[in-house]
Amino acid sequence: MKIALMMENSQAGKNAMVANELNTVAGGLGHEVFNVGMTDENDHHLTYIHLGIMASILLNSKAVDFVVTGCGTGQGAMMSSNLHPGVVCGYCLEPSDAFLFNQINNGNAIALAFAKGFGWAGELNVRYIFEKAFTGARGEGYPIERAEPQQKNASILNDVKSAVAKDVIASLKAIDQELVKTAVGSEQFQACFFEHCQDSDMADYVRSLIA
Repeated sequence: MKIALMMENSQAGKNAMVANELNTVAGGLGHEVFNVGMTDENDHHLTYIHLGIMASILLNSKAVDFVVTGCGTGQGAMMSSNLHPGVVCGYCLEPSDAFLFNQINNGNAIALAFAKGFGWAGELNVRYIFEKAFTGARGEGYPIERAEPQQKNASILNDVKSAVAKDVIASLKAIDQELVKTAVGSEQFQACFFEHCQDSDMADYVRSLIA
């Protein structure tokens, strides 16, 4: 699985620690991690609004399979991500959240709070969240006797989102294009996207922004 880590300006100072924990856990499980957001406080400036746009482009083009995002509270990153077609982002404050999202909702993104409640041993909480997010089979339901209705409802929710959401590229073009241009502007994002993108129309659209 290809996993994108994306962090915004307010928490960019924690990127090295978060990236290390994600690489240790996910890399150890054979997943490939791409650090596509801000890598420090002086990097290409992003807000949680940009993170949602980035998640949409990467996931819908199949450049990556999963996104790890977040902000100070995690709420803004989650809401920004869930605005977009094809992105199903859960809110994870502790490892049990990641496990339950993995089993019940089986989405393709998680948003973490990198400031709220992030104190002593914060890096351990991040590590254990990643362990629960990426270990074992997904979408099996919890508790197991509720597996069938949970799987059915997760599928229905995805169908409802597909029905009410615009075409992905049309939705991106409806946004202020300066926002989208900033979202795709960093070298690390472009390297991940253009190397692994499986949607030629999306690739052409992104190229038109950065030309």
